[in-house]
Amino acid sequence: MSQSSGMSARRRSISSSQQEGLKGPQVVLENTYQLAPKDSQKFPTKKAEDIMKNVFLTHLLDSKFSSDTCKNLTTQITETVKTQVKAELGSNNRFKVVVLVMIGANFGQGARVASRCLWYPQYDRFAQYEYHNESLFAVGIVYGVYYE
Repeated sequence: MSQSSGMSARRRSISSSQQEGLKGPQVVLENTYQLAPKDSQKFPTKKAEDIMKNVFLTHLLDSKFSSDTCKNLTTQITETVKTQVKAELGSNNRFKVVVLVMIGANFGQGARVASRCLWYPQYDRFAQYEYHNESLFAVGIVYGVYYE
């Protein structure tokens, strides 16, 4: 019996040492204290506008306004633009990307879109694009907000 109890203790010690080996050394990250983006890391406003233009034309060209379809189109366009802008920024960026897309019926009326936010004009940027056809209008805004 002492032999079997010795085997179970040995198994436990092997399994616990294997678990410790799987964890590996703990990585400690230090602050970069980078308070401003580098020149190569500025938010690409023109590229964000081009991305919105391509996505709007792809999804909305020859589309007719319908509240049900435009609800889904708004979500789809927002996610597509956000994904493409983040891909353009790359993985080593310090920008929060916020995308707003509004689609409405075009009955010849005027529409004005406004937004407000806390802003640091030296580093934070935005891009916008508007699309119109005979039955709908769409406005898209991409905010690139630098965070420390």
